Amino acid sequence: MGEKQRVGSLLKQNFSSGLVVFLVALPLCLGIALASGAPPLAGVISGIVGGIVIGSLSTSPISVSGPAAGLAAIVLSAIAELGSFELFLCAGLIAGVIQLIFGFIRAGSLTNYIPLSVIEGMLAGIGVLIILKQIPYALGTSQDRLLTLIDLDIHFGSLLVAIVSLVIMLIWERHPRFKYYKLLPSALVAVVAGILLNQLFITLNSRLAITDHQLVQLPVLQDTAHFDHFLRFPHFEGLMDSRVWLIGITIAIVASIETLLSIEAADRLDKHRRITDTNHELRVQGVGNLCASLIGGLPMTSVIVRSSANANAGATHKLSTIIHGLLLLVCVLAMPILLNKIPLATLAVVLILVGFKLTHPKVYKQFWQKGIYQFVPFIATMVAVVYLDLLKGVGIGLLISILFILHGSMKRSYYLSREELAAADEIVLELGEEVSFLNKAAIKKTLKNVQPNSKITINAERSLYIASDVLELLEDFTNVYAQENDIQVTLRGFKYDYEDQSSHGSHIRVEHRSRI
Repeated sequence: MGEKQRVGSLLKQNFSSGLVVFLVALPLCLGIALASGAPPLAGVISGIVGGIVIGSLSTSPISVSGPAAGLAAIVLSAIAELGSFELFLCAGLIAGVIQLIFGFIRAGSLTNYIPLSVIEGMLAGIGVLIILKQIPYALGTSQDRLLTLIDLDIHFGSLLVAIVSLVIMLIWERHPRFKYYKLLPSALVAVVAGILLNQLFITLNSRLAITDHQLVQLPVLQDTAHFDHFLRFPHFEGLMDSRVWLIGITIAIVASIETLLSIEAADRLDKHRRITDTNHELRVQGVGNLCASLIGGLPMTSVIVRSSANANAGATHKLSTIIHGLLLLVCVLAMPILLNKIPLATLAVVLILVGFKLTHPKVYKQFWQKGIYQFVPFIATMVAVVYLDLLKGVGIGLLISILFILHGSMKRSYYLSREELAAADEIVLELGEEVSFLNKAAIKKTLKNVQPNSKITINAERSLYIASDVLELLEDFTNVYAQENDIQVTLRGFKYDYEDQSSHGSHIRVEHRSRI
């Protein structure tokens, strides 16, 4: 009885969030399939497999898997090169097997070395992209690019539906009067309102009526006899084609990286801060891609847009992901005609609000308050994701973070100016446990400012490792510069041989003693 109560409670908590994710996922699955040059149903199949198969096997309570926009360009060029979607499905099979191997060799720990500032910058950049990409649909224009202020082809029916949807969602989520209706997500209420409003326009024969190309367009299954025509199956002779293998390897690498980044971000969005086993997740993604490719689906990853929508809708368990997959399956089979009445303008508003939460101004404020070492990698990652792509953006953010780490190892927290050194009766240079080549520049600056006729003690009693570059610098200072400038040097605690030690960074502190 207790187990039944627990399942019932989880279902009650997660059904509404699964419904929201379904509403967000449906147009994304179709759009990504079209952008990839694949059959529209291929994207929906990936969404179904991502929800049911990966959702069941995954240990992530928040992450949602499905076709990824980051793979669209790769898939589009691959299908064009191979000349057949069925041959491309073989590349998906190869990618799935490679992801399984990645999981077994424990490659999932890669994201543990990605700084928080880069992950949050990626999320903020994705939020900006979501908003920019959805504005044309909210305005009812066919422009799928950044809008200009000139020659906008605005459809006022779509714009009115978008405004009404936005008002409904904001009021529904914030007004205390609706706190008892949280089982009905604001997105669902907005979708119903959008459908009814557009049906009113159609009934009145108004020019505000939204045209078919601005509505969800899902293929309609006439009868079960035609079911096999909706599925595609791989042509296994493609496994003998080197081009297919190269494409499969490329997809596996890109999809794995995007999955790991999305899982890391999804764990950040989880209000309970639960930690997902990334190696297990890679293996699960491999199983999912194998299943999807066998029945004509696109390659998939864990996707942050749907994961964000899931978290923001209040998901607490992976049951929400499974529900979204089941709803995709049921709706594709049972009521595509009803779904095809949903205005894209309403769904655009749902995504715009998701994007705004990802790139909320308070996130920028938080990283600004953390200082330049956190803010610059964050903002650089965000800008690069927007203007380049996800992987390049993360790569640039990582590079900047590494440069800042190197700079931080040489920072001047222990560096004394010429004036401070001149005021000291005796200078004590305390070397830390690990002194690497990264500290050479700072030590060199400090020694350069030691005034003639001074006394300095260089204490290495705590040092387990000193890089040969630093030892050579200290040797030159002691034997040459100090003697020429009447500087009395005392060396303390130096060992004969540091070569067998390994460096893991260092901390150097300079102290000076005033005249008594």
